[in-house]
Amino acid sequence: MEHEETKSEASHILEKEAIPPPPRSKKSRLKLFVSVAALVVFVAVIFYYLRCVAPYESTDDAFIDGYVTLISPRVPGQVARLVVTDNQEVKEGDVLLEIDPRDYETSLSQAKADLAAASSQANQSRAQVNVSAAKVAQAQAAVTAAEAEAQRANDDLKRYQSVESRAVSKSALDLAQAQARSANANLAAAYSQTNAAEAEVVLSEAGVETATAAVQQAEAKLQQAELNVSYTKIIAPMDGRVTARTVQMGHYVQPGQALLALVPKDVWVTANFKETQLTHMKPGQPVELRVDAYPNRKFKGRVDSLQAGTGARFSLLPPENAVGNYIKVVQRVPVKIIFDEELPTNLDIAPGMSVVPIVKVK
Repeated sequence: MEHEETKSEASHILEKEAIPPPPRSKKSRLKLFVSVAALVVFVAVIFYYLRCVAPYESTDDAFIDGYVTLISPRVPGQVARLVVTDNQEVKEGDVLLEIDPRDYETSLSQAKADLAAASSQANQSRAQVNVSAAKVAQAQAAVTAAEAEAQRANDDLKRYQSVESRAVSKSALDLAQAQARSANANLAAAYSQTNAAEAEVVLSEAGVETATAAVQQAEAKLQQAELNVSYTKIIAPMDGRVTARTVQMGHYVQPGQALLALVPKDVWVTANFKETQLTHMKPGQPVELRVDAYPNRKFKGRVDSLQAGTGARFSLLPPENAVGNYIKVVQRVPVKIIFDEELPTNLDIAPGMSVVPIVKVK
């Protein structure tokens, strides 16, 4: 009996050992799957950050920039002809508008007449110099004749005085003395006329210089009058597009008054990066540019230069951080980015448009 009970217990134990363990629950498998998926996502995020985020710096505070040339007149007057219209493309040397030139043409004619009169006066002054020089030569010849006459009279007087008084009559001696005095006086007069003639030459030469200066002054006035006539035609200084036109036919314009602006095709991007983004940024790094007006287009560019100072430092009223309570604000530095490719002519990319640059800094 006891043997049979022992056998049944042993068989019962063998049956328990033969039963396989229950399978793992679905909850455990789901937890394992989620853990693996999270690890994969984490690795993917790290890889994406190191590959696509960390090497790049971007900002949405960026705009198309370019030189805008304001066109102003150099002479006042009424607009007589307006050639261009709003947003028109113009070439260098094209006439934009014309100011009434009649007043300036009259001044030009007057300047030509003044130059002719000054030139005539200068010629007359040069001729007067020749006349004065001839008078000097004539006076010098008279001096030579007077010297010879004075020498003869003085020699005669000496001869009369050297003989005995009984051999020469009183009247002959008096005549010789009178002739000597007259010859000497004539010689002094000849010297005086020579000095006067030489002074007249100096005066004539000074007149020539004055007349020459008057000619130069008249020539300068003529050149200015010619310039004023040329200034009545306002010429495009470069290729570009007419923008912000305020002038109309019949307007009276003044020098320095902005009539219109010319915007050239040569544009670039000014991107205001945070100072914390400039650690690895330097000229020459490649840039991918997206213009908001053309979201489906990508443009290639490169960093040209970084401004030597923040934008706030060069503002009209730069901040004064040495007074009052100070709150640190991250500053922005303008970075110039130029296009590496010629912009398509069918795209209207103009200054002021928003751009998103992505700079590869590593």
